Amino acid sequence: MKSLLLFLAGVLVGANVVYFLVRDGRAPVAVQQAVPAVAPTPAMDVKTPAPVAGDTMTTPPAATPTPAPPTSSGGISAVTPATLAQLSASGLLLPVAGITARQLTDTFTDARAEGRSHDALDIMAARGTPVVATADGKVVKLFTSVRGGLTIYEFDPTETYAYYYAHLDRYQAGLAEGQSIKRGDVIGYVGSTGDASPEAPHLHFAIFALGPEKQWWKGTAINPYPLLTAAR
Repeated sequence: MKSLLLFLAGVLVGANVVYFLVRDGRAPVAVQQAVPAVAPTPAMDVKTPAPVAGDTMTTPPAATPTPAPPTSSGGISAVTPATLAQLSASGLLLPVAGITARQLTDTFTDARAEGRSHDALDIMAARGTPVVATADGKVVKLFTSVRGGLTIYEFDPTETYAYYYAHLDRYQAGLAEGQSIKRGDVIGYVGSTGDASPEAPHLHFAIFALGPEKQWWKGTAINPYPLLTAAR
């Protein structure tokens, strides 16, 4: 019995010693090692998920190709030497009265809005200057358009070529579709209708090689400048 009392007393004394050591921060090494250490996780260590194939937020859209400028209607480079020789031999008349070949400027390849090419010759002259037929032919269309204003389409006698006169101030009195005209006949007067500047009246003159359909609004553009200045 005495031994049991001594054992219990020892246990109580040992427990008190441990209590005071823990309270003062001097716990035995064995006690400190009994608590497992937990490594702190950095607050900003966040992994970004890999992009998902087809995800519109992570996959850049395919590049949109830049639209190409509209294809030119052909131009003088698309016309055969035989065609140019035929037109030259026809002796085209400069279609604005009183203007000489030396006053012309080649505006055929000038750029226009929406990526278009001019495909014509601008002949500057005072408003009201007579416009004459460049060659024998027939009036196939009298037309008013947003860009060209008051216009005349003439076919040559073989319906191989069309001559286009635009920005007219007015037509010659009595001019009508289907009418035959002769080289040098007055058919209209220089103006600035359509999209031409009122401060710069001129004749917009174009030549087209017609296709098999003989459409008055469509053909391969031919540069009038070398044809009208050949006799310079």
